[in-house]
Amino acid sequence: MRIVIQRVAQAKVDVEGKTVGEIRKGALVLFGAHKEDQPSQTLWLAGKLVNLRIFADAQDKMNLSLLDIQGEVLIVSQFTLYGNCLEGRRPEFTAAAPPAFATTLYEKFIAEVKSHKLKVETGIFGARMEVSLLNDGPITLIVDAPSGV
Repeated sequence: MRIVIQRVAQAKVDVEGKTVGEIRKGALVLFGAHKEDQPSQTLWLAGKLVNLRIFADAQDKMNLSLLDIQGEVLIVSQFTLYGNCLEGRRPEFTAAAPPAFATTLYEKFIAEVKSHKLKVETGIFGARMEVSLLNDGPITLIVDAPSGV
């Protein structure tokens, strides 16, 4: 599993002209599942997300986590995180998890993040989405869940 975390002042996701998820201060999280991922990895990845110290404290140092600031989270599925662009001009996505399996992992990850009692909004899995954000920093991190956790 791979997530791209963007620290945001606000973010939203629209599907067919309708806002389906919207947050204020917190994190926009793009979520991708690999075909060899395991459901157990969602626990580790959710814990890493909510505990990463990416928000400023009173001295403007990145010492606070989503949990510390009670930040909001917008999680958007994105299979293209496993796009391979090494050869040719068109990315190939054979490493991405098939939709049925990816949906299961996506929903489990969302549930794990929600278990930390943060406001969590989402996109719609498999839909064509328009994501808007006001990046704060900018701070953007890529986190891969280790295998075997």
